[in-house]
Amino acid sequence: MDVFRTDRIRNVVLLGHGGAGKTTLTEAMAYLAGMTNRLGRVEDGNTVSDYDKEEIKRHFSISTTLIPVPWDKVKINVLDTPGYFDFVGEVEEAVSAADAAIIVVSGKAGVQVGTQKAWNLCEKYKLPRMIFVTDMDVDDVSYRKVVEQLTELYGKKIAPLHFPIREDGKFVGYVNVVKQAGRKYIDKGKKEECPIPEYLDEYLEKYHDILMESVAETSEEFMDRYFEGDTFSVTEVSAALAMNVQEASIVPVCMGSPINLRGVSNLLDDICGYFPSPDKRSCNGIAQKTNEIFEANYDFTKAKSAYVWKTIADPFLGKYSLIKVCSGVIKSDDTLVNVEKGEEERLNKLYVLEGSKPIEVPELHAGDIGAIAKLNSVQTGDSLATKANPIFYPKAVISTPYTCKRFKAVKKGDEDKISQALAKMMSEDKTLRVVNDSANRQSLIYGIGDQHLDIVANKLKERYKVDIELSKPKVPFRETLRKNSDVEGKHKKQSGGHGQYGHVKMRFEPSGDLETPYVFEQVVVGGAVPKNYFPAVEKGLQECVLKGPLAAYPVVGVKATLYDGSYHPVDSSEMAFKMATILAFKKGFMDASPVLLEPIVSMKVTVPDKYTGDVMGDLNKRRGRVLGMTPDHQGNTIIEADVPQLEIYGYSTDLRSMTGGSGEFSYEFARYEQAPNDIQAKEIEARASKVDKAEE
Repeated sequence: MDVFRTDRIRNVVLLGHGGAGKTTLTEAMAYLAGMTNRLGRVEDGNTVSDYDKEEIKRHFSISTTLIPVPWDKVKINVLDTPGYFDFVGEVEEAVSAADAAIIVVSGKAGVQVGTQKAWNLCEKYKLPRMIFVTDMDVDDVSYRKVVEQLTELYGKKIAPLHFPIREDGKFVGYVNVVKQAGRKYIDKGKKEECPIPEYLDEYLEKYHDILMESVAETSEEFMDRYFEGDTFSVTEVSAALAMNVQEASIVPVCMGSPINLRGVSNLLDDICGYFPSPDKRSCNGIAQKTNEIFEANYDFTKAKSAYVWKTIADPFLGKYSLIKVCSGVIKSDDTLVNVEKGEEERLNKLYVLEGSKPIEVPELHAGDIGAIAKLNSVQTGDSLATKANPIFYPKAVISTPYTCKRFKAVKKGDEDKISQALAKMMSEDKTLRVVNDSANRQSLIYGIGDQHLDIVANKLKERYKVDIELSKPKVPFRETLRKNSDVEGKHKKQSGGHGQYGHVKMRFEPSGDLETPYVFEQVVVGGAVPKNYFPAVEKGLQECVLKGPLAAYPVVGVKATLYDGSYHPVDSSEMAFKMATILAFKKGFMDASPVLLEPIVSMKVTVPDKYTGDVMGDLNKRRGRVLGMTPDHQGNTIIEADVPQLEIYGYSTDLRSMTGGSGEFSYEFARYEQAPNDIQAKEIEARASKVDKAEE
C-alpha cells in the first residue's frame, strides 16, 4: 500500500446499534475501492472485517477491525466496531483513535439505543460525525421518519444531504440537496442524472433552506448575502459544510443500500470532502523530560511519537500493537522507547492491517494508523517516542466490567494453560479481568455482560484448546459473634511414652472491628499457662478464623482472651495447646450467638426517566435500599442504592431487558451487614450438605 501524507488521511469510526449494517457498509466500501473482487456477506461469514471464528459463527462483530480504504487519492482508515453493548471496550478504543464518526442507522429499525450511545460517545470525544441510513432497498422503509426522529433528538444540527427516489416502492435513485439535482442508479452503484419527482419538491425546499441557513451562519458576509436573497454556489456550500461538520455544528444525513452498493460512493466522497484530516485535530501529550505539554497535533515535522490504542494477540496472527502516529514520521527501522516502561523497542517492520491481513509499509506519517508486530514490552495505552523526546499520551477511558462469574478448568491440570491464555486475552481486551479470590477458594472472571463471558469461554476452547466451566460465584460472607462466652478447651491424649496435654480457659466477645479477623489478649496469672505456649494459642486462633464453625466462612470481629489453663511438665507441647485452642474456639464461637455477615455494595444505576419506576421496584425485590435519585438533566435519573452482593448476580442482563439496553450501572463494596435469618439458614444448610457429601 502507498504511503499517505497527513492531509490525505481520514480516520473514521463506524458506530451504531448491533445489526444496523456497519460491517456490510465496510464491505461495500472495500469492494468499491477495488480492495476485493467480490462483495462478502455477514451471513456467509466471508467479509473482510469479520474474520474471527466467533464472529463468523454468530454473524456479528466482536472486535474492532481496521480497513484502510483508498479513495480519490485519500486513505480512509475505516474502524468497523461491534454494535452489541458487551463489546463497548472495543468501541471506546476505536473512538480514541478516530478523528470522525459515521453513525450507521438501520432504516428498518430507526433510531435505537445504540444510535444514542454512539452519539453520546461522539459528544464525549468531540468527534465530527455523519449519519448513514442503511436498508433503503427495503420497500416500506421511511427515510423521512428516521430524519424526523433524529431531528427530534438532536435539533437543528441534523441536515439531510440526500433523499431517496422511489418508483413503485423500489429505491431507484436520490436527490442531492446541495446540488438540487436528481440521480438514478444504474449498474453497480453507478448513476446518471434524472429529473426530481414533483412529490419531493416540498422536502427538497425544506431541507435546502435548513442547509442554506447553516451555511449563512459561517460568516457575516454569507449572512448578508443570505438575507439579500443571494444564492450560494455548490463550491461555497461544500466549503461551509466542511467547516460546520468539522466543528460538529452540523451533522449531515446520507442514505443508501450497501448490499446493492447504492449510496456508498457518495458517502466515500463526503468523507473525503467534509471530514477533517488528522492535522485539523488537536492531540497533546506530556514531555517527560520537562513535564510540559507537548502539542503533537499530528504534525509530521515534529519529533516521532505514537499511541498504542489496541492490541491483537491472536495465536494464529501473532501479536500486533495498533498505533496512531501522533507526530513525526515513523519508519520501519526506527528504535523507539516505550515511555511507560522505559524499554527500547526496535520496530523491524511496519504494517497496515486489512482486517486480518498485514500489509507491509515503509513508513507511517503523523495521523496515520498502522500496526507493529512483536513489541514485547508494549501494551494497549502505552506511548512510543524517541529517547531524546519521550512523550507520554493519556490513556483512553475504558468501561469497567461489573458482570462476574466463577470459572474452573473442566480438565484437571489445564489451570496453567488457562491462566496463560487469559493473560493474552486480557492484553487484547481491556474490559476483561481475572481475580483470584483465595478467601473463598474460587477464580473469578469479570466482563461487560453474560454474552461477553460466554464468548471468552468459547475463544479459550477454539483458540487455545482449553475448556472452562462458568458458574455463579460464591458470595464472600463473613462470620462473627454478637455475645460473650467463657469456655475451656482441653486436648489430652495418652498412648504410651509421651502423651499430649494442653488446657486453656478463654473468653470470646465482639471486638467491634469488622475489618480485623481477631484480637488476642492474655491475662494469665501465676504461670497457669507458660508464656512459651502463648504463640501456639495464637496459631490456633489464626487457623480457626480462616474457616468459621458456622458455615466455613472467614471470621471477623472476634476478641479472644486467654485467662487461665493448666499444663503438664512432660506431656504439654505447642501442638497440644494449639489443638486445645481450636476446641475452645469452636465451642466459644457457637456459644456466643454467631451470625453471618453479608457484603453490601453501593450501586449507581443510570436509566432514562421513563424506566425509573421499574428499576426501583426491581431494586426493592433485591433487598436494596434506595438512598437517593438525581436527574442528570439529559433525560436520565441516577439511582443510588445499597444492595446485598448476593442479589446482584445477573443484574446486567436484567437491567438491559428492563430498559431496552439503555440502563447502565456500577457498584463498589461498601461494608458488611448482618444477613437476614432465612439467608443465614440457607447458607448453613448448604454448608452442612457439602460436609455430608464430603463424608460420603
